[in-house]
Amino acid sequence: MAGSAPPRGTPCRSGARPWRGWGTHRGTVTGETRATALEPGILGEYGECDAFMDTGWRPLWEEEPTARPRMPDPVRTAAVRAVIIVAITLIQAMVAFLTTLAGSWFAFPAALGTVAATVVATWAVLDVWVTRQVWVQRHGVHSQPSSTARQLRRERRRARRAAPPESPPLTDP
Repeated sequence: MAGSAPPRGTPCRSGARPWRGWGTHRGTVTGETRATALEPGILGEYGECDAFMDTGWRPLWEEEPTARPRMPDPVRTAAVRAVIIVAITLIQAMVAFLTTLAGSWFAFPAALGTVAATVVATWAVLDVWVTRQVWVQRHGVHSQPSSTARQLRRERRRARRAAPPESPPLTDP
């Protein structure tokens, strides 16, 4: 099959050199960079050889870890709904403004519609915030087992259990 990567472990054709992945070497690897990016006889990170670079084959995308976790579904749904409503409201406001400048009869109904749409858009944006707060309250924060706070709580608990019980304070008669 032309243009597809060979399975891992497949040796490169004679004279072809494997390519070690994109890294900082985006685009064509040439000259001095090629010496550091290629190593003879070993398939690259994605299982590609120099021969595939000649044909223009490259990975479709490179997976990168995300900085933040994905939004929960209800919050994402509310956010998409709010963006659409705000966009429609902005278009409606522009129509009202332009019809007012043109002196059209449609300016007054468009202005009334814009006022109503602004109220709805405000509600939609607040709905995103409320939905997020409700989701966090119901599902809590995802804590990692290696969380620093959790580790500190464990250490305090162990220290309390290991400490001798306190005697009651003495009172004067």
